[in-house]
Amino acid sequence: MSLEKLNADQFEKIIYNNGEPSLVIFSRKSCHVCQGVIPVLEDLKPNYEGKFGFYYVDVEDDKALFQSFSLKGVPQILFFNEGEYQGKLAGAVDEEKVEDKIAEVLEG
Repeated sequence: MSLEKLNADQFEKIIYNNGEPSLVIFSRKSCHVCQGVIPVLEDLKPNYEGKFGFYYVDVEDDKALFQSFSLKGVPQILFFNEGEYQGKLAGAVDEEKVEDKIAEVLEG
């Protein structure tokens, strides 16, 4: 997987402290929908190199982080900019939906 995995400490540092525009997919290895969405994000990642971060959190490894956002189910893609939550996409998504949301966050 070419998305960088975050634990709670890294999440705090990268998303909140560094404040870079980024997305974080909350997923689980046993989730078939997640396994369909992750390649979409991996394909998009090179287009945003240096402009937008792509990360993932394994909800089985970091349940507390997942629960801190009151999320129900996976996959959930959360968007952040300057340490602020910018919205989310849930379930199966295509490239266009993700690109539209990235553009919205970057323009925001």
